[in-house]
Amino acid sequence: MLSIKKRNQLELDLSLEKLPYEIHSYSSYTAFYYPRNIMENKPLEQSSRWSSSCGDELQYIIIKLESMAIVRILSSLIRQRHVCNLKKFKVYGGLTPNNMIELLSSGLRNDEIPETFRLKHQANNVILPCQYIKIVPLVAYAPNFNFSIWYIELKGIRDQEVVQKVYYDFITYRENEAIRLCLKHFRQRNYLDAFNSLQSRTNLLLEDPFLTELYTQLVMNGDFQVVEERVSNALEKGLFEEYIRSHAYKHQWTKIDATNIDGDSPCMRGGHQMCIDVEAGCIYLLGGWNGADNLSDFWVYNVNTKIWTLISSDTKVQGGPGPRSNHKICLDPDNKQIYVLGRFIGRDMRANANYDSDFYRYDIICNEWEQLSENTLLDGGPVLIYDHQMCIDSEKQILYVFGGRTVHPDAEQFYYSGLFSYNIASKKWKLIRSDGNDINDRIQFKSRIGHSMLLDPNEKLLYIIGGERDNKFLSDFYIYDINADSIYDLPADYAAQDDQDEVSMQRTTFDINTRELFVLAGLKDKKDKRDKKATLVRNSFWVYDLKMGKWTKLYQSENFDPYKTSDETLEPRPRYAYQMVYDSENKVQYLFGGRTVETEVSKQRRLDDFWKLQLVRPKSGDLLRQIKFLIRKQKFREMCLEGDSIKALKYLQVQLAQVVDHTNEKESSEFYGLSTSLILGDETNDTFNERTKLYEKLLEFFPEEMKQPKGNLIDLINIE
Repeated sequence: MLSIKKRNQLELDLSLEKLPYEIHSYSSYTAFYYPRNIMENKPLEQSSRWSSSCGDELQYIIIKLESMAIVRILSSLIRQRHVCNLKKFKVYGGLTPNNMIELLSSGLRNDEIPETFRLKHQANNVILPCQYIKIVPLVAYAPNFNFSIWYIELKGIRDQEVVQKVYYDFITYRENEAIRLCLKHFRQRNYLDAFNSLQSRTNLLLEDPFLTELYTQLVMNGDFQVVEERVSNALEKGLFEEYIRSHAYKHQWTKIDATNIDGDSPCMRGGHQMCIDVEAGCIYLLGGWNGADNLSDFWVYNVNTKIWTLISSDTKVQGGPGPRSNHKICLDPDNKQIYVLGRFIGRDMRANANYDSDFYRYDIICNEWEQLSENTLLDGGPVLIYDHQMCIDSEKQILYVFGGRTVHPDAEQFYYSGLFSYNIASKKWKLIRSDGNDINDRIQFKSRIGHSMLLDPNEKLLYIIGGERDNKFLSDFYIYDINADSIYDLPADYAAQDDQDEVSMQRTTFDINTRELFVLAGLKDKKDKRDKKATLVRNSFWVYDLKMGKWTKLYQSENFDPYKTSDETLEPRPRYAYQMVYDSENKVQYLFGGRTVETEVSKQRRLDDFWKLQLVRPKSGDLLRQIKFLIRKQKFREMCLEGDSIKALKYLQVQLAQVVDHTNEKESSEFYGLSTSLILGDETNDTFNERTKLYEKLLEFFPEEMKQPKGNLIDLINIE
């Protein structure tokens, strides 16, 4: 798999240009809303858009580029909210209008803010050149209405030297795949002379040599013992990792009832902060708001002993931060230190408040607090902010702070803070990006609150996901490359992948070993735009696989009645102002507290519930057992054909039974059904085809780049 950096290297090395185009064809249009209108950005003209004549699934518009290009970005502008705007659409691209692949599946927000979408530009490690782009509307914002597109702009690489090289590589890839399809067809039919002749003339491999050897031992030799050894060897080499990653996690929420030795535990609160020391198995919790006051208590939960310990009832007394909420803490795992920055000041407390941005560090080993700064603004850092994000590069000893909203005596006067770094050794702050775009950035990058930011310490990348700005929820996913000082983005709107509503109050964790991002968010019902807080009704949990570049929904809860508590026996209810941390060693998420979602503010309450979420995928040992079950079934059937029923029965009762999960009803039933082969014989005695089917079944467990092509030659034949 390509790393994030390598997948974006083409864009980093070459600047993207606006791509001129013309309208090639379209399905229909209405009145004066011509297809060509999407080519011009005329914000003052309400009629400057394309509108289809109906709203069925057959509508489309095809764009022809002035010259072949590598298309990377599609920008769309909506002039005004409209029932005909596209809630869902797809984009296809290719060299001809009749042979395209899907480049994007997404939707527009139905507001006046311009949107930019990254188009798929490579597959199977081959970059895709395009001459034609097809936009297919799927769903409008109102049912039974036609579709409207206002303005479309495409950006990409049109340097002819680069594009011609890409085109040559693409054509070569397609020709090679055609030959490999022929090789696959010949081997499936046992036309070995044709297979060997074609392979020797082209010097092309059908598959990885490891799999060719597996095929020889299974299909040609029928040596099932060697086949099992090869499969075990594949498992040891990690060749089944991609298959395991393709399976969604199974999840299990468990409520934790834990106290300290006195029977106490953290009280109800929201806006608190948590961090985890995975190596020590300790979760730290600091501050928060209990509905009446800011808190300054400091707790630690031991994952192994399942006991809370109150480190301090008031950190200010120990020389640490005073009471606060909506601050941010992060742990330096190497030096066992916790950093604290920011706080929120309520409207009714701002008259005589202190607006200095204090900055603290807690030494876990020494149990000591240190004030690093009375006011980070005077040190070149951020002003007093809240609801920001902070993380640390422990190796380089650099803190990163992004976003958050400033606190001002006048609650209506605020701005959003940018991206800062803090060098721990030199005690120097640096403003990396202010709110808005840097002159070197090609992507719109705005500060926000309620977002997630995580650090990949190996790749030196910051992942910034979603958030809120000016009461509008953001559905973007940015990557800041620290070493290259560059920003680019990835597919972000996970809720839109499943046609869901807006999301709110997301919390994200990162597994550096599996390179997966875990997002817990509240799905927001769009019916009531006036009260965003009252419409959060269900949880949604998503996983983004950085290796695969893919969002997967793990689960979505049913709607929650805000006045019922019975739902909480299965999982935590949707909430605001909660915190979640991740134990990457044991693959467990921990969630604590928050504020309930109620229609009436007076009925809102803070929470003190504590949960853990365990995520489980198929284990490699169980996967090996399943594969051996498939192999031994085939061997048993062939033994039945040989006529030695006693020998076959013994094999069934011993070797085959050893690899059956008898707690699995389907598998157990299949096992007992095999005994009929002893009496009735097998339905087919075509050993070659049955072994070939088994081989192709085993291929499902191996990485795509090792396998023969997926398609079949005969499927390419059309009968007119």
